[in-house]
Amino acid sequence: MAFDYKKEYKEFYMPKNKPSIVKVPPMNYIAVRGKGNPNDEGGEYQQAISILYAIAYTLKMSYKTDYKINGFFEYVVPPLEGFWWQEGIKGVDYNSKDTFHWISVIRLPDFVSETDFSWAVQTASEKKKPDCSRAEFLTIDEGLCVQIMHKGSFDLEPATIALMDDYLKEQGYVNDLNDQRLHHEIYMSDARRVAPEKWKTVIRHPIKKA
Repeated sequence: MAFDYKKEYKEFYMPKNKPSIVKVPPMNYIAVRGKGNPNDEGGEYQQAISILYAIAYTLKMSYKTDYKINGFFEYVVPPLEGFWWQEGIKGVDYNSKDTFHWISVIRLPDFVSETDFSWAVQTASEKKKPDCSRAEFLTIDEGLCVQIMHKGSFDLEPATIALMDDYLKEQGYVNDLNDQRLHHEIYMSDARRVAPEKWKTVIRHPIKKA
């Protein structure tokens, strides 16, 4: 059976719908950076998603090609994730989506090296046709964070984030959102196939002792 990161690392992908503190280790990602409203039809964000999945599935199916990745095992492609920020705003202003900056990512298995990644970028560009040259191999070390499972539309996230903030006060922590440590979302539902009121999104914020 294919290795499924969501099931094997439930502490990072399946938190409860109440806040908890977690120490997140460094992880490698396929990453595409951009800015603008993620809902724009055919916009920069949607183009980035196409690039991420083209590379992710090229790596996943590499065992069926002549290119062999050392240490490879069959796995389920991890969920789509995003790091978000807006200039001059602490947290997120959901009423001003055009000002979003984002790094859209998909986790890489640890056995994928930068050499393997470069092969996948080139192969995906040749076979699947999107220009994947914007993608980068990115290592992110989130460290100490608070997280929660948000259920419902993205526009309703502020109420869930308020729960996280109240929990931090009780536990003696504060948010540590800055230019390097960003608002992080992990999309556990396929927004194209699931009604917004049923969407499940992990929200994760970096924290530090108060």
